[in-house]
Amino acid sequence: MTRFLALAVLLCSLPLLAANGTRLTVQVNSMDTGKPIDRASVIVRFRHGLNPVKMKKILTSWETKTNQMGSVTIPEIPMGEITVQIIADHYQTYGDVFELTKPEQTIEIKLNPPQPQYSEDAKGIHTK
Repeated sequence: MTRFLALAVLLCSLPLLAANGTRLTVQVNSMDTGKPIDRASVIVRFRHGLNPVKMKKILTSWETKTNQMGSVTIPEIPMGEITVQIIADHYQTYGDVFELTKPEQTIEIKLNPPQPQYSEDAKGIHTK
């Protein structure tokens, strides 16, 4: 009877231990216009954090694209430190480290347009 009770308590507590995750939403907008950027590549890498129960394989990296509203939602990742990288046509590449501490978290990112390119020849410096 005691073993059965201990097993029941253990099985009931597993979902609580495994529920230490975050549902992450990344919103990507233009710094100039404030409009959402669709089809931007979003790469999220889990660095380290809390994962008390290692009974199933947990993904440590996700690669996806934003929708027409400039957002992407990743179902559930462990709480802790992540690296987010955004790559979009006609914008500067963005990358930063974030700490996930809440069950649902939104990260808003504003992308800058590319800087002008310079070339140097015998006549001087030119802007393209």
